[in-house]
Order: sequence, then C-alpha cells, then structure tokens
Amino acid sequence: MSGADYKKVTTHALLEMKQRGEKISMLTAYDFSFAKIIDDANIDVVLVGDSASNVMAGHVSTLPITLDQMIYHAQSVIRAIDRALVVVDLPFGSYQGNSKEALNSAIRIMKESGAHAIKLEGGEEVLESVKRILSAGIPVMGHLGLTPQSIFKFGTYSVRAKEEAEADKLRADARLLEDAGCFGVVLEKIPAKLATQVTKSLNIPVIGIGAGAGVDGQVLVLHDLIGLTKEFNPRFLRRYLNLYDDVKGAVENYIADVKSKDFPNEEEQY
Repeated sequence: MSGADYKKVTTHALLEMKQRGEKISMLTAYDFSFAKIIDDANIDVVLVGDSASNVMAGHVSTLPITLDQMIYHAQSVIRAIDRALVVVDLPFGSYQGNSKEALNSAIRIMKESGAHAIKLEGGEEVLESVKRILSAGIPVMGHLGLTPQSIFKFGTYSVRAKEEAEADKLRADARLLEDAGCFGVVLEKIPAKLATQVTKSLNIPVIGIGAGAGVDGQVLVLHDLIGLTKEFNPRFLRRYLNLYDDVKGAVENYIADVKSKDFPNEEEQY
C-alpha cells in the first residue's frame, strides 16, 4: 500500500509510510481554492503555516499573525480537504511560556477549524506545553532547527546547528519531542548530515525543509513552489512554475483588451 492508496491520511498512516520507506509529501495552504487543488493532487499533509503572515499578509516575519487569523485560514483550508492530514501552526505568543494558554490555543484551533493536528516550534523550552496539549488528545508535530518565530533571537535566517553544541541540543530536543508523544517533527534549514542522523534515530516521521534528502518527507511553501513569490530564493527551493510572470502577463493582456475596447466582445455580453 502506498500513500496514494490512503482514503484519509492519518498520523498512523505517516508512521506506516516511514516504516515502509515511502517519502511523505507536505505543502502549505492558507485558503480553500489552493487547498482543494493540492488535496486533489493527493498531497499527504497540508500545513496551514504561520508563513501566511508572510505570503498572505505581507509581513516580513511570522510573528504578527494572530490565533484568530490562523483559525480563519485553517477553516478555509479544512472546507476543501477530503484526504490530506491538516496540521495548523500555533502562532507566536499563543503557547510560549504558558502551557495552560498553549492548551487553550490548541483546543480553539481544533474546535473552531476542524483541523487534525497542531505544530509548534522548539524543544525542551516548550516541552511542558507539548505534554499538556497531548494530554488533551490533540496530535502535536514538533519543529526544530531554524524556528522562524525565534528570528529575533537568532538574528538571521541562516543555517542552524552547524556548531556541535547546537547540533547536540537539536538531537536531544528531537528525542524529547518523540518521548513526549509527538507524531512527527519538522527540521528546517540544518545540515543534511545532521538531519539524516536525527531521522534514523527517531521512530516518528521527520519532515525536512532545507534539511537534505535523508529525512522521511519534504515540505515547501506552496506560493514558493508555484512561483507566485519572486523575492525568496533559498538553495532548498525548487520552483515548479513561474506563476508570478504568467499572472502578470494575463492581467496586462486584460488591461490592454479593456483599454482597446476588445473586451467584452459581442459573444461576451447578454
């Protein structure tokens, strides 16, 4: 049985895929229309990412997006999904330093959007929140390496865990998340060799973004993959389309047709 054979992708299905050596596909979505397309294409996991703060709202970081806004995006996505597992990011400020607030945030996402799981950033420092959310029966995905919500702590979006001390902490954090009961973990922008080691050391699936080929699956931001964005060009990004130029060209043609009175023509009116 391959991933495409699952009528509904669950956390257990992802575990089976790891055990079989079948790679897991994951993409972001923030609205109904795109979520429907990628679900119809048989994506395994849809991430309603706090990257909506960047690509949907135009912020320079993920920090400004609110819990209410994340729930709105998650609701829009869930309405389109038949097959994929839908994971929603807990936004900055909704779980750090207060496990009770973390649980309340996770419950709101699950109840108000109908999502299937939540994702949060960090290891040991958020472990209490992770355990509290899991104790309520809510599936949790971890996120280690480059954690964009901590951008002002890092001061840069460059590759993480190149130094041995940070690599050791990442290995330990990954084990802590697995032991706590997380169903999977995202590794972002870390050396491929380290990502492969962590993946082999864990029983749960590891999804990479800029973490090389030795992980159990890959995630990209949909808007980057289809070329709706132009400015963001990290090494790990492969663009499969160039929609920015295609859409701009279509709009320019429309403008020209309106200005020249070519649109609408006789057949395009009542």
